[in-house]
This record gives sequence, C-alpha cells and structure tokens, in this order.
Amino acid sequence: MGRNQFRGGGYGGMNQAAMMKQAQKMQQNLMQMQEELEQATYTAAAGGGVVKATVSGKRELTELVIDPEAVDPEDVEMLQDMIMAAVNEALRKAEDASAQSMSRLTGGLGNLGGLF
Repeated sequence: MGRNQFRGGGYGGMNQAAMMKQAQKMQQNLMQMQEELEQATYTAAAGGGVVKATVSGKRELTELVIDPEAVDPEDVEMLQDMIMAAVNEALRKAEDASAQSMSRLTGGLGNLGGLF
C-alpha cells in the first residue's frame, strides 16, 4: 500500500473544500439552534400545581410561583421539596429540548466528541 492509495481526497470522494463548507454550515446551524434554545423557557409544576418553576434555555431560574396554600409553617420541608422538584423538572425539560435539537442537527450521531 503506497502513500497515494487514497486519491481523490480519501473522504468517500468528498474533497476538502466541500467538507469545510459542510462543517461551516453545521456550525452555523448549531449557533442558531443554541440561540433559539437560550431564548426558550421551560415550566414545570409540583404538588398538584401549587409550585411552578420556569427556567430559561440558559438553565437559569426565571420565575417561581408558590400558591399561598402551599405555605404551611408547620411543614416547610414539604414546600422545599416541592420547589426542588419543580425546578429540577423544568431543568430536565430544558436539557431534553437541547438534546433533541442536537440529535436533529447531527442526524442522530450523538455526541461528536467536542467537535462543536
């Protein structure tokens, strides 16, 4: 096997310029997707809806609504648990949306090893 065994680029017939163009397009799509995800909001509720948390696509808590019925001075621990549950679920929704978008962008290839 000689050095020139892969004539024509060696990338399944795709030349380097075409690969670079495709990579740039994918990077632009990724940047657009990230911007859209960061602008989105995700809301989740706990305790039958008495606690609602909203997070941004940047994974920041942007709103927390607590129904006064949920405030029981005798059981602050339950309120704390409901807040954590609502916030964590909203964060999971944001993460799931990000993972689904990434999967669509990469055609289901999964993690590209830090390529982007």
